[in-house]
Amino acid sequence: MKSIFRRVALIGKYQGPDAGPAPDNARQIIESIAQFITQQGCELALEAETAANTGLVQYHTLDVDGIGEQCDLCLVVGGDGTMLGVCRRLAGYGTPLVGINQGRLGFITDIPPQGYQDALTPILQGDYEEDQRPLMVARVMRGGECVFETVALNDVVVNRGSTAGMVELRVEVDGVFVSNQRADGLIVASPTGSTAYSLSAGGPMLHPSLPGWVLVPIAPHTLSNRPIVLSDATEVVIEVVGGRDISANFDIQSLKPLQHGDRILVRRSAHSVCFLHPRGWSYFATLRKKLRWNEGGS
Repeated sequence: MKSIFRRVALIGKYQGPDAGPAPDNARQIIESIAQFITQQGCELALEAETAANTGLVQYHTLDVDGIGEQCDLCLVVGGDGTMLGVCRRLAGYGTPLVGINQGRLGFITDIPPQGYQDALTPILQGDYEEDQRPLMVARVMRGGECVFETVALNDVVVNRGSTAGMVELRVEVDGVFVSNQRADGLIVASPTGSTAYSLSAGGPMLHPSLPGWVLVPIAPHTLSNRPIVLSDATEVVIEVVGGRDISANFDIQSLKPLQHGDRILVRRSAHSVCFLHPRGWSYFATLRKKLRWNEGGS
């Protein structure tokens, strides 16, 4: 069968221009996938920095905006961190994404590099599971002026730096005061991010289909300060009241230092991310595999 995707983009994890060319194994898997895609009758577009850092200059190249504007599908080779960066940059275009895992966990890059052909072939032919994930948009307000705005797939985190001492934060939800918190920090996580830093801090896992967020304190001073699940139709406001060396992190982006009086506003984005998975993919199967729930079982 012929691919239903006419133009397919390929983005690969690489060392970056300051660290020299990509390792041979990264280059080999990217080149192998590029050849496979063209053999399926698709027009291949290699992301420009991927091409430059792997030396695969024989393919047509596009920057990320060009991929969003011109391609029907984007394959991302790397770990979850690589995918997070791509999601943020392609969010406004609605380009479906497929992740081929070269990282450690692979919650959102779920296809193993070994035997990727068996997984990709039916996807290219239109046989796949579609998985929509909401994005959050965050703004940092300082003195009534927006000094930073971005989108995130996993979470927005306000936390202290390496110096001793807690941060003091004032939390509002839809303009209603919730609490003053003294802690190492505070996480606002999406369902996707609920299996990341939020989980390590004691938060619950939210199924991706839930229209909710989880608000998770990091090492709170008051032990009764527990995680809370919110509707993602709300706006969460975190105001920095006290503390030193405080930063805000939005997935893989960071803004520091924050100032006392800064307000971080978090709401649901108008955009979502569309992941395509092999037929039979299951969120619970992913949890069993990645969290090793079956170890010691029958």
